[in-house]
Parts: sequence; C-alpha cells; structure tokens
Amino acid sequence: MTTTKPRARDTGLPFLGQTGPNNAITDVPGVLVGYETLCSHADPTLRTSDMHVQTGVTAILPRGFAKEPRPVLAGQFTLNGNGEMTGSHWIRDGGYFVGPVMLTNTHSVGAVHEGATRWIVEHYAEAWENNHLWAMPVVAETYDGVLNDINGFHVRPEHALKAIAAADTGSVSEGNIGGGAGMICYEYKGGTGTSSRRIEIDGENYTMGALVQANHGLRPWLTVLGTPVGATMTEDRLPDFEAERGSIICVLATNIPLSSSQLERLSRRASIGISRSGSPGGNNSGDIFMSFSTANELELPQLSGPWRSVKQLNDELLDPVYLAAVQAIEEAVLNAMFAAEDTPTTRPSGKICKAIDHAQLLGAMQSEGVYDPKAKSVVIED
Repeated sequence: MTTTKPRARDTGLPFLGQTGPNNAITDVPGVLVGYETLCSHADPTLRTSDMHVQTGVTAILPRGFAKEPRPVLAGQFTLNGNGEMTGSHWIRDGGYFVGPVMLTNTHSVGAVHEGATRWIVEHYAEAWENNHLWAMPVVAETYDGVLNDINGFHVRPEHALKAIAAADTGSVSEGNIGGGAGMICYEYKGGTGTSSRRIEIDGENYTMGALVQANHGLRPWLTVLGTPVGATMTEDRLPDFEAERGSIICVLATNIPLSSSQLERLSRRASIGISRSGSPGGNNSGDIFMSFSTANELELPQLSGPWRSVKQLNDELLDPVYLAAVQAIEEAVLNAMFAAEDTPTTRPSGKICKAIDHAQLLGAMQSEGVYDPKAKSVVIED
C-alpha cells in the first residue's frame, strides 16, 4: 500500500539535519528495499477465518543484487530483548553478515528465514555449490496480532522471496506496508518508516540511512520534537493498552567506513533515537537494533587469505555520525505514523486503529506554544 499523505517533514516540522534526496535508507548507495504486503481488506481471498490478514515482509538488501557474496561489517544492540533478530549472535561475534535483512511479524520468522536462506543459496549458487558455506540471514520481528490474524501463519517463504525480488532504490513506501502492515505505534497505526542524513567527513559526503518497523509505545508517552503531545491527544485510544506490548526494529545503514565495534556502538544510539518520540523501552517490547556499513567490500573470510585490511573512521570523528543516526531514527518513527492508514482491529474485533491526525498533532503543538502555523516551525525558547 502506498500513500499520498505528506511525510512528517512535509508538514513543516523542522527536523534537524540534511537529508539525502529520498530521505530514506536507499539514499545509501547500493542499498535496496522491497516489500510484500498481505492485506485481506484489499484481497478478501486471503482470509481463511473471521479474522483480518494485515501483515507482510520487508527486505533490505545491503549490496543489492550483486552476484558475489560480499559480507557487510555490522553491529547489533538490544535495548529490551522481548523479541527476535536471527543472526544477531554472529553479528556480535563475527562482526558481519551476508545477504538480506528481513522484517516481518513474530510468528513468521521461521517462514521468512527459510525464504531468505533459499534466496542466498540460489542467488550465490556458484559459491555455495563449490564451498562449504552456511547461510544465516537476519530476520527480525514485531507483533501484529491486534490488527492481523497472526496465528493463521499467512506469511510463507515465497512471500519473503517476493519481497526480495521487489527490492529497488529510490523513494520508499511507508506506513501500512511490508512487515509494518499490521503494526501500531503509540496506539496510532504505525508500521514502516525511513529517513536519512548526509554527513561530510574529510571533504567527502556520506549518508546515514534508517528504516524502522515501529510497533511500540503508549499514547501518553508520545513526544514530537520535544513536545509531549500524547497526554492531550487522548481520542481513539485502543482498549487494553495499559502496558507496553509492542516492539521496534531499527536498521541503520551507512557507506561510512566503520569497524564492527564502531557499528555496535552506533546501534546503541538507536535507543536515543526512539526515546525522542517518548518511549522508555517497555518491559514487553522487543527494542532490537542493528547497523551495517557498505564500505570495505571484502571477500567471505572462508574464501580469503590469512590477512584482512579494513578501513575505519577515527573514533574522534564519530559524534556527528551518532547524531545523524539519532536524527534519522527520530524522523523515521514519525514518518511511519504519518504515512499510516486507519486499520480495523482483529483482536479485539470491531475497533479501528486510527492513523494520527496531522492537523490535530500540529494543533496540539500550537496549543503548547511551540508550533507557529504561519511560519510552520517550532518555537525554540532561549
């Protein structure tokens, strides 16, 4: 599902930092994103019960469809571990991964893992046929059982393959799409969101991109550019949301040459990015983050010689890199919410998970004295 709604920045909210041309993770050269969305509201044949199907798969290809299996250096961090990201143990120990990053719902990790594994083995057929290699794709999840028949196991391996096949560069659809199709954020419809920032280092331009699957937060926590708007935007709250029950996956991509250790530290900063919209990281939330760099195109360790040389940024220059990640994630979360569409609930049935009302949000910020509708800017007090 694509949307014609304005993105968060388009409403005049003054996010800091310079974006790439698409303000998306695909601004990082070589990175592609694809989706497969299953929605029984659009296709009633998907329903096999009296429950709605509202789910899907998101695929991120760090090196696109390159035929050589080149690993990407990576780092991983978990703020709260009530969730899953396959391959994360090896990212922490080995410092790299090969193949796509996949996002889906909690009960579909196995099916998506099978599809992604099949793609790796088939796409890199020569390397896998001629060597003893293993495939360990990264598959992360958040729970969509309020809006989707999650126990119906509607996502199959072929849907993961379709998401990968659809991966492309350029602008990225947001909201009710792919793995984010059935997600809820601060009790509004959430889902997929993305953003990017440009960084100049030593006279060269680089990009930091973020993609989130936003399914976290309680309404009273919601904060936009430092303004606690959720406490006053109390209409259309969902029933039984007294405690956090969602999750958020953050994927950071960059073409800055960074080591695995630096990428692990970068992943930690996603915690700050999500906290800017109000989340403290609830007990029942899987707040799981990863970062990768497309620089340093190395051969697979199993197929290379005894020595490996990696270029990396001086640690003393990491502060603007961290800031870019925090800014991109903050904006990506709001982009997910701004693009989303109203969606009927499945459990309990008969309710509507409302998309955030842009005008109401800006009105709430104006009433707090921090938004000037004429200037379309947030007022900063000295």
